[in-house]
Amino acid sequence: MKLTLKTSVEKDYLAVKAEFGKELFEKLNPPFPPVKLLQFDGSKKGDLVSLELNFILFRQKWISEIVEDQTNEKEFYFVDQGKILPFFLKSWKHKHRIIKSENGSIIQDEINYSSPFGLMTFLMYPLLWVQFAYRKPIYRRFFRKES
Repeated sequence: MKLTLKTSVEKDYLAVKAEFGKELFEKLNPPFPPVKLLQFDGSKKGDLVSLELNFILFRQKWISEIVEDQTNEKEFYFVDQGKILPFFLKSWKHKHRIIKSENGSIIQDEINYSSPFGLMTFLMYPLLWVQFAYRKPIYRRFFRKES
């Protein structure tokens, strides 16, 4: 299933690229489940991001590898692909796009995922939508132009 969310921010796409790192990643984590960042290499091909999700009664590990990254005159993007996923995901591919716009940039999350069971894939859509919509005001604050 595919989920896409867009957020307009004030900064130029190359400035957003420069700040798209560990500090931002930690700010983007939603209140539940709490996430412990175990490893954050960056957003270049071959980099790894490792997390531990705490569901109170149990914990789940999530490891993604950056499988692609590119910068050109219109956008910067990188793709993380799940290598070790929590039990409720069978596949995960997330393209993070920062697209040049007239008034700054557009951060576009393009997520392709599936669950072990077809119905679960559909039931997860609203949960994932909320998790990523939570990021919108954080992106806007984090990438606000300094006066």
